[in-house]
Amino acid sequence: MKEPLLYLCHRIPFPPNKGDKITTCNVLKFLSRHFDVYLGCFIDDQFDQRYVDDVKKLCKETLFIPLNPSIAKVKGLRAFLTGDPITVPYYSHQKMQNWVNQVITTHGIEKAFVYSGCMAQYLLNPPTSIHKVIHFADIDSDKWRQYAHQATGIMRYVYQREHTTLEHFEINVADNFDISCFISETEADQFKTMVDKQTKPKIQILENGLDCAYFSPEQPSVLSEPYALDSQNYIVFTGAMDYRPNIDAVLWFVENVWPSVLAAQPESYFYIVGSAPPKSVLNLAQEKGVVVTGRVEDIRPYMQHAKGAIAPMRMARGIQNKILEAMAMAKPVLSSTIGMEGLENYPTQYLSVEDSPEEITAWIIEKLENPALTATESRQWLEANFSWEAKLTPLLSYLGESHE
Repeated sequence: MKEPLLYLCHRIPFPPNKGDKITTCNVLKFLSRHFDVYLGCFIDDQFDQRYVDDVKKLCKETLFIPLNPSIAKVKGLRAFLTGDPITVPYYSHQKMQNWVNQVITTHGIEKAFVYSGCMAQYLLNPPTSIHKVIHFADIDSDKWRQYAHQATGIMRYVYQREHTTLEHFEINVADNFDISCFISETEADQFKTMVDKQTKPKIQILENGLDCAYFSPEQPSVLSEPYALDSQNYIVFTGAMDYRPNIDAVLWFVENVWPSVLAAQPESYFYIVGSAPPKSVLNLAQEKGVVVTGRVEDIRPYMQHAKGAIAPMRMARGIQNKILEAMAMAKPVLSSTIGMEGLENYPTQYLSVEDSPEEITAWIIEKLENPALTATESRQWLEANFSWEAKLTPLLSYLGESHE
């Protein structure tokens, strides 16, 4: 009989089709091999309701609470009255708190793992003493600082306020929890500068892995959407398109880089592949050569046939899964400097870091003008350094378990 463990995350950890869900899904698989998992999470996309049974197979007990984004946004406005960050009331739900208290006391749960700072609120005052580990992933408050820097008017005030209040909340959570994890040494070191001396030793690293067997150019994949990928000359950007840094990246790219690429390669395409694109991104499809797919069944065909993958991020925190996935698919990758945060000692033969529109344009044109390259060196590096099992093993010691 395995020891019980409480696992809280802000979105259902399945399917692994976007940044946080890739992590939470693999964490769930890992934890289920060592613990009886009691999972509490929200479902903020009704499309994901179909995956409830897949998640239940890995858990002893579950609670899934539908989250209506419109209602949650109204709840978030309470923060202006309470002084809290908007993120906290957005994910606040009495049913979740009641369930957390009930499973802890009923099943004698003594260990908990929390993904995302917004879910820490449910364990700040637990009914009994419990060993608590949180994975912040990255410093979320700093993303709001970046947003504020680029915003104007009232939104600059809103973003700056969220940065300040969320930073205070993150520090309070780190003081309260036994271990606080971040996705890279860069993130962990920066957070250590924000906390008191007694909290610094509790800051640890829990890196992302990658399923290299799934993201493989040798693995069969099926294109379910009506695109002639195998006959088109294109580059690709992948990611959840309701995520502000991704939105910003493609808007900037189409305005500042794509016209110059088209001038040199008028028959080329730029594929934007990812779920829930807002109107601003959908409108990019009006530009010559730009294809906005929306949600797709499988992103691998879009990478498999591309001449290269790009990540021209201008605001971001932590390691970009889109870069790891493209490297695993043996594709040349171009990233901005900020997009490479957290990656170190990577092979440079097929991975370029550029920030200026001119350098990005030159890289893309060179890839489009020549036969497709197979970035074998990049894939081999991923296989050697980014297996999920190896990356998540430290979590056992953070939870007070043996590595053996």
